[in-house]
Amino acid sequence: MSAPGRAGEGAQDLRGAGVPIGILPAGPRDAITDVVGVRVGHVTLEQGRDIHTGVTAILPHGGNLWQDKVPAGFFVANGFGKFAGSTQIEELGEIETPILLTNTLSVPEAMAASVEWTLDQPGNEEVRTVNAVVGETNDGFLNDIRGRHVSIADARRAIETAQEGPVAEGAVGAGTGTVAFGWKGGIGTASRKLPLSLGGWTLGVLVQANYGGVLSVAGTPVGQELGQYLYKDKVPEKSADGSIVIVIATDAPLSDRNLRRLAKRAFVGVARTGSAFSNGSGDYAVAFSTAMDVRRTAPRRKEQAVYSELSNDRMTPLFQAVAEASEESVYNALFAAYDVTGHRGTVRALPAAKARALVRKRAQPGN
Repeated sequence: MSAPGRAGEGAQDLRGAGVPIGILPAGPRDAITDVVGVRVGHVTLEQGRDIHTGVTAILPHGGNLWQDKVPAGFFVANGFGKFAGSTQIEELGEIETPILLTNTLSVPEAMAASVEWTLDQPGNEEVRTVNAVVGETNDGFLNDIRGRHVSIADARRAIETAQEGPVAEGAVGAGTGTVAFGWKGGIGTASRKLPLSLGGWTLGVLVQANYGGVLSVAGTPVGQELGQYLYKDKVPEKSADGSIVIVIATDAPLSDRNLRRLAKRAFVGVARTGSAFSNGSGDYAVAFSTAMDVRRTAPRRKEQAVYSELSNDRMTPLFQAVAEASEESVYNALFAAYDVTGHRGTVRALPAAKARALVRKRAQPGN
């Protein structure tokens, strides 16, 4: 029942259609994997009407993550969710496992897979504690979530197949059964490459988009124009409940404190998309640095270590980058999605051609 996922009718994103988001240039792939060393793996589970779910794994580097931990920061915009491993990230400011995304009721399987994989890595024979990091959103409309179809083997396969290079978007992996703004949601990714005058750093974002509100695309009120938005005609089922998980990678040498500040700014981009940050939404961001200068290697953890890190005064360009990349990642998830008929009904994909036309019209002089 594992499937590779497929591109939707609107798979061409806004940037590819000549509508860039923000002022900073994207990396060559416009993906989180533009940060060198970062790997992404998807396992997509689709079978009949009932099973539309999966797992997405993000690896900060291809080495032994437990031995060579990466500094990390974590931020909660609204805490209606289950983000495993978050308290240790907040306490120690580091990540020692892959970051896994899945559905709400499959967090235990994803944690078990991460623990098993970590214990099996050469050099970890004496490891007796593992902080598995797993985020989730609830895909229970399109997916029979009570069936708990994601297995430990599925989650482990997402880790083991993770690779550098292009990243599949839309209804794939942990985004297979998600819904955003009443349309089909999914996985989206984007990146920004700062000019040398601003540091030359690369920043990438990957989102699991499953939330609601009033969709705005590049400042255009697309949700209102297309007649689908929160509280339209006061219809209760037009709910904003749902969640978003944002994973941020950068090669800038940041402290865990500044990584938390970076994670916080990701929600600037989510707000621009029209999120309501509703009561029932779990809105989380986790950020890590791949820079060797700040990596928490085994020798550094044993002794007093000196780290070369970026100063507070040089953070603003990265704040701009994370806001833009987070915003674009959501759009890419929507534009890459396709119609799905699932467990409790059908969710249509965003009519991408109409949405792009609305954005282009608004961008014309005089509008």
